[in-house]
Amino acid sequence: MITLFTGYDEEPKDKKPPEGEEAESEQKSGFFSRMRQAVTRTRETFSSRINEIVALTREVDETALENLEAALITSDIGVTTTTEILDALRERAKLRAIEGGEELRDLLKEQLRGILEAPQRPVMEPGTPPKVTFLVGVNGTGKTTTSGKLAAWYRGQDKTVLLCAADTFRAAAIEQLEVWAARSGVEMIKTRQGGDPAAVLYDAANAAKARNISELIVDTAGRLHTKTGLMDELDKMRRTASKLVPGAPHEVLLVMDATTGQNGLQQARQFTLAAGATGIVLTKIDGTAKGGIAVAIARELNLPVRFVGVGEQMGDLLEFDAGAFVNALLE
Repeated sequence: MITLFTGYDEEPKDKKPPEGEEAESEQKSGFFSRMRQAVTRTRETFSSRINEIVALTREVDETALENLEAALITSDIGVTTTTEILDALRERAKLRAIEGGEELRDLLKEQLRGILEAPQRPVMEPGTPPKVTFLVGVNGTGKTTTSGKLAAWYRGQDKTVLLCAADTFRAAAIEQLEVWAARSGVEMIKTRQGGDPAAVLYDAANAAKARNISELIVDTAGRLHTKTGLMDELDKMRRTASKLVPGAPHEVLLVMDATTGQNGLQQARQFTLAAGATGIVLTKIDGTAKGGIAVAIARELNLPVRFVGVGEQMGDLLEFDAGAFVNALLE
């Protein structure tokens, strides 16, 4: 039996910012501050090494570039992406000498920002609501928590939201999403453990259409790309969504745990092919010194990082901004 959980009694914790240019400036400052705090552990290792290179570099030579290479790889940017960055810097040096460490840092920031911005593309917006977003990924990455945080984020954008508890393999996932629905003040469609995820989605999509809901967020079961049955179930859900809502799912967000670094990237590469991911949510970035993985994701998966998880609270999901991220890493 499909049931509707109503969580509208509680207003979302995130308050709307005041209007006006001053408020907008304050909001941007606050966003940068939060991003800076989130990448503290990465910056402590990465930025300190870059600062050492900058301080010791009067002329950018091969030794300086080798030191930069070590710093990039240590931050989990990865060998492939690091090699491309260094090749671009060497090519730049051939055309015109790089004047010392400060210019090297500026050029590095330009390279990193360019890599992060390259996969960015407009999010598909349907002609009529709802916009359907699938959250996919393996268990333990923070997928269900992210579903709740994303619901709160959309409510902060003055959107109406409906959550769909399609992870029916784990009773704990349904219960956890129920808690997040209450906290974020949104309704949720659920069923019993072991129920048909496509059936839950069917009811959720019809409910969203009937109520003119802006955003339908679907929390799917944790899947490994090697689990054929689970991937087939996801395909069934995609077909169900597309029959009820033209173009659905409009976003498929792959939730990745930043602390897994390059190991998680290998898994995500194969998962992306199977699940048809359109973007990445990078969780637990505040708990790792491997924040450079965001750059590797953009380059090697050719997927935009859409959001980053920066803590355990309701408002600890930030829409990703390449410029703010790079500036936070390399102040």
